[in-house]
Amino acid sequence: MNALKTRRLAWASLAALPFLWPLSSGAQTTDWPTRPVTWVNPFAAGSAVDVVARIIANKMAANTAQGMNVDNKTGASGNIGTDFAARAKPDGYTLLLGSPGTMAINPYLFAKLPYDALKDFTAVTQLVSFPQVVVTSPKQNFKTLPELIAAAKSQPDKLAHASSGPGTTSHLVMELIKADAGIKLTHVGYRGGAPAMQAVMAGDVQAGVEGLPSLVGQIKSGNIVPLAVTSLKRSPQLPQVPAISEFIPGFDATAWIVLMAPAGTPPALVARIQAEVKKALDDPGVKQQLEAQGATVVGTSAADTQAFHRSEMAKFKRAVEISGAKAE
Repeated sequence: MNALKTRRLAWASLAALPFLWPLSSGAQTTDWPTRPVTWVNPFAAGSAVDVVARIIANKMAANTAQGMNVDNKTGASGNIGTDFAARAKPDGYTLLLGSPGTMAINPYLFAKLPYDALKDFTAVTQLVSFPQVVVTSPKQNFKTLPELIAAAKSQPDKLAHASSGPGTTSHLVMELIKADAGIKLTHVGYRGGAPAMQAVMAGDVQAGVEGLPSLVGQIKSGNIVPLAVTSLKRSPQLPQVPAISEFIPGFDATAWIVLMAPAGTPPALVARIQAEVKKALDDPGVKQQLEAQGATVVGTSAADTQAFHRSEMAKFKRAVEISGAKAE
C-alpha cells in the first residue's frame, strides 16, 4: 500500500506541473522590465520621432528603474532599423518606433521590403500624432486654403508645391488634398523638409506641407503662413488655423508614432508595456514637453492601435497610387 500511495502522489505531482508553468510565465511577464529596453528608431537623432521617443523613454526609465535606450538604426528610408526590430526576440526588450514612412508608405512604395509591416509586428500603442500643416509664403496672394484651391483651379498645373522628397509623408498628404479638392499642383521634391520650406518661404513654390514640430518657429516669426492643419480637428498648438476637414469633410491625414513589438510577443506582455507607456504619457510634465514639440498625446490600447495602423495603411496606399511615386 505504501508503494501504491507513493506512485499516486508522484502522478499527482506530475499532473499538476502543466498548471504551474503558466503561472510562472505570467509572473515573468508581470516583472517586465528587469533589464534595459531598446527602442529602435529607424531615423536620425534629432528628428521628431527621436525627440518624442526620448521624452517618453526617460519618464518610463524613471518609473521602472530600468534603462529605456533609443537606438538610431538609420538607412534605406527607415527599412534597415525596421527590419532589425522585426527580427528581434519577441520578449519585450526590443521595440520599434513606427511612423507613416516605414509602417504605411514603404510597403507600397518599394517593390520589395525585408519586412512585412503587418505580419512581422504586434501593435502596442500609439504614442502621439503630429498634424501636418499646409503652408505658403507671405509673398503669395492667397492667405487661406480655399483661396489656394481657387487659384489652383483657375491655373491648372501652374502652381507648385514642395515636399521633403517623393514618397514622403509631406508629398503624399498633399496628393490626398489635391485629389479630394479636385485640383492640380506640380510637385517639386527636395532633399528634406528644411530645403522644401526654404523654397516655400522664398516663393520658389506656392505651397507645401510639413509637420507642425518643424514649423512652430517659422510660423511665430511670420516667415511662413499656415493655411490649414491636416488633422480632423484643429490643433491645440494652432487653434486659429482651420482643419482641412472644415473645407473637405472627413479629411484626416496626420503623421504619427506607434510603438510596435516583434510578432509573437505574448499578449500579456504587450498589455504590460502598454500600461507603462500610458502611465508615462499621463504624466503632466511629459504631456507639457510633448505638446511643446507640437505633438498630440494619444496612448491607445493595442487593439485600437492595430485597427488604426490598418486604416492608415489603406489611406497611404491610396496616396501612393495617386502620386505614382516609386522608390528610387
